[in-house]
Amino acid sequence: MRKAVTIALLACGVAACAVGPDYHRPEVDTPKAYRFEPQQVAAEADLQWWKQFGDPVLDALVAEALANNWNVKIAAANVEQAAGVLTTARAPLFPQVGYDGTAARARFSENGTTDLASGLKNPTDVYQVLAGASWEIDLWGRIRRLTEAARAELLATEAAKRGVVLSLVGTVATSYLQLRGLDQQLEMAERTQAAYAESLRVMELKFEHGRVSQMNVDQARARYETAAARIPAIRRDIAVLENGLSVLLGRTPGPIPRGKSIFEISLPAIPPGVPSDLLERRPDLQQAEQQLIAANAQIGAAKAQFFPAISLTGAIGSASTDLSNLFKGPAGTWNYGGGITGPIFSGGAIYGQYKQAKAAEQAALAAYQLAIRNAFADVDNALVTRTTLDEQVAAQSKLVESLRSYEKLAKMQFDVGRAPYSTVLQAQQQLFPAELEWAAARAQLCASLAGIYKSMGGGWVAEAEKMSQAPAAGSGAAAIR
Repeated sequence: MRKAVTIALLACGVAACAVGPDYHRPEVDTPKAYRFEPQQVAAEADLQWWKQFGDPVLDALVAEALANNWNVKIAAANVEQAAGVLTTARAPLFPQVGYDGTAARARFSENGTTDLASGLKNPTDVYQVLAGASWEIDLWGRIRRLTEAARAELLATEAAKRGVVLSLVGTVATSYLQLRGLDQQLEMAERTQAAYAESLRVMELKFEHGRVSQMNVDQARARYETAAARIPAIRRDIAVLENGLSVLLGRTPGPIPRGKSIFEISLPAIPPGVPSDLLERRPDLQQAEQQLIAANAQIGAAKAQFFPAISLTGAIGSASTDLSNLFKGPAGTWNYGGGITGPIFSGGAIYGQYKQAKAAEQAALAAYQLAIRNAFADVDNALVTRTTLDEQVAAQSKLVESLRSYEKLAKMQFDVGRAPYSTVLQAQQQLFPAELEWAAARAQLCASLAGIYKSMGGGWVAEAEKMSQAPAAGSGAAAIR
């Protein structure tokens, strides 16, 4: 017994090391600053940024989406599943204890094939109750590497859930802002159509009195129909966007409440940040790194299969042919022992698994490096989009102001006979699409700010995650402690 205990203790000491490479974060070439970094940034980037738009309806929609979105619920369930995998993976680190009880009746051959004990009844009853334990000594760290991989997969799954939350908030905000932009376009189109309808009525009256030609009437009617043709398309886009937003909210497709107009909505400040922070802020980069850690650990688990495995077993209990004597002293039984198994020839099966693990780690490394480059590009794209849209909206606003003045003067000169009707028509043909473009650009500008917060990630994701349905107690990240 002492020898077995000594062997077990020595094996535990040797098991302090694990074969395979330990993980070290790869060197990442990060730029010192973003190409289009603004001069003025927000003081806080970790707040619930969507509230800076100043629209309570948008705030309510985001809260509803975080509570009811199906993708968030799927991601939360995936976290629970990964936590269960981790629990299963690390269970062999501990002794496995169980019990076994049997009751049987058997007849043994009396034709010389079996020596029967003197006085043993034939057939006879056999009763046995045993408590057993087994333990695989993790001599080469195979189980610990598998546990490391499972822990990393759990963290990757939790990062994926935060990525879903990040994408959800950004998409809800962007969809709502685009919806308000379309609402503004519809309002402009209907107002323009009403104005054109009145102009058409006036032109028809003037034609009846011989003051204008049929060509002028047809021009006024064409202008009216141009505005009328735009309205159904805008309404269709509104309905499609409402249905998509309803799905994000976990609702049956239907109408969406409205708050402030696209020109009343405030513009949030740009969040601060340096490129090196992006590795810690963005959930997709955290997920990619954890997947790399898991792949790295799988190399050690595969390599450990080349070495022998040692296990200890033991059992204690009672066995008797008489149920009434099962728990009496003479019925006691016990055993203990150890075993060692290892490969000699496997036809390349173990080596093949090792090669798979190495190749998977290289793929995960490439995916991590690619995700980093894409993240930097996302931020730069979001920043330059915001800058250029800001300039575009300012220029488009001045254009609309000038065209409105042009239309007003053209109509005044036409009414007093100092300009042909074609001048009025030209002014109105330029003004209508310019107004629609102005509303669309304003919506894109607002949405670009949502894109910046989405691309930079940040602590606000944790704030948003708190608003989603909380996981069951004792699960998720708590399982790795």
